Amino acid sequence: MATAERQFAEARRQMVLTQLRPNKVIDEQVIDAMAALPREQFVPKTYRGVAYMDEDVAVAPGRYLMEPMVLARLLQEAEIQPAEVALVVGAATGYEVAVLARLTSTVIGLESDATLSQLAGQTLQALGIDNTALVEGALKDGLAKQGPFNIILLAGAVPEISPALLDQLADGGRLIGVLRAPEAPIGQAVLIKRAGNLFPQRVLFDAGTPVLPGFERPAAFVF
Repeated sequence: MATAERQFAEARRQMVLTQLRPNKVIDEQVIDAMAALPREQFVPKTYRGVAYMDEDVAVAPGRYLMEPMVLARLLQEAEIQPAEVALVVGAATGYEVAVLARLTSTVIGLESDATLSQLAGQTLQALGIDNTALVEGALKDGLAKQGPFNIILLAGAVPEISPALLDQLADGGRLIGVLRAPEAPIGQAVLIKRAGNLFPQRVLFDAGTPVLPGFERPAAFVF
């Protein structure tokens, strides 16, 4: 193993030991998935040295990989099953898609930026991850034609959950993400589980996840 590969492997191990396990992440499937994936492959080369820091990592203007601890805790709370189908809203370079691909049967990544979507596809292919598909489109709209989904992960914070996304949950399906107003210093991670036509929401923990583009509330008209 080359020196750089050893360093990244050790960084992954430290991520598990110092970021995940001390912060209530106990789901071994989630831990194993994140410990196995080369997170550095999903960030620009100039940022690979900070790929495993306990922060959201920029991959493009206004776009980030989620902080490892936040992602792990969200996935853990969703209690994901191997046969389920997942949608990642805001796939970016594909890291969250890749993690879910190790936990579910099929993952669709929705991305509004064509360049990021292309990069994600190239990285997933290079890593031999073949149970995923990437679709370009407006994040807020979701992918109704491919639904319903057992799991919907918002790979970034949003000011509110759009009704279109809730409608794309299967009965018993779970939506996980972070609610955060654009001007707010911090948001709240939430779990929404569909029960028929009801969508009860549970607040999980605080998170400073950056806001995804495309979910901005329309400006109110003021006299």
